[in-house]
Amino acid sequence: MFDPTLTTRTYPQTGAYAMPPVLPREALAGVRTRRILALFIDLIIVGFLAFALWLALTVATLGLALFILPPLFPFVAFFYNGFSVSGRHGGTIGMRMMDIEMQVVGGGRVPFIIAAIHAVLFYFSWMFPPILLVSLFTHDKRCLHDIFSGVIVLRRPY
Repeated sequence: MFDPTLTTRTYPQTGAYAMPPVLPREALAGVRTRRILALFIDLIIVGFLAFALWLALTVATLGLALFILPPLFPFVAFFYNGFSVSGRHGGTIGMRMMDIEMQVVGGGRVPFIIAAIHAVLFYFSWMFPPILLVSLFTHDKRCLHDIFSGVIVLRRPY
C-alpha cells in the first residue's frame, strides 16, 4: 500500500531553513531593485551617522580619540540595521522609502539579534559578490544571507 508520508519531505516551520509561505506575486514585485536603491540610501545615512559620531568623539576628546578610534562605520551599520529592522516599521529608512520590509520567514517582526546578524552576513557577502547572485535563482528572491538569517524581504503592503 502506498504511504505518502514516507515519500514526502517535511520542512520545519521556524528557523533559518523554514520554507517560506506561498506569497502573492505583488509581495515580491520589484524587490531586488528596491533593495539596491534602499541600500544606497542606507549607506549614505550610515556614512553620515558614522561621520557625525567620529566628529563628536574627536571634538569631545580634543583630538585624542583619533589615536584609538576604530573604524566606526561597521559599528554604526550593525546597530543601525539591528535597531531599525527590528523596530515597529520592519525596515531601515531606505527600506521604508522604497516600500519594502523585512520579516521572519514564518511572518512577524525580526528580533534585534537576527537583524544585526543579517547585516553582518550581508556586509561579509560583499567580499564574494557572486554570492549576491543567489537571489536570481531563488523563487522568493532571497539572497544567501536572507536564507541563513531566516528572513524575507517583501513589498509593503502586499
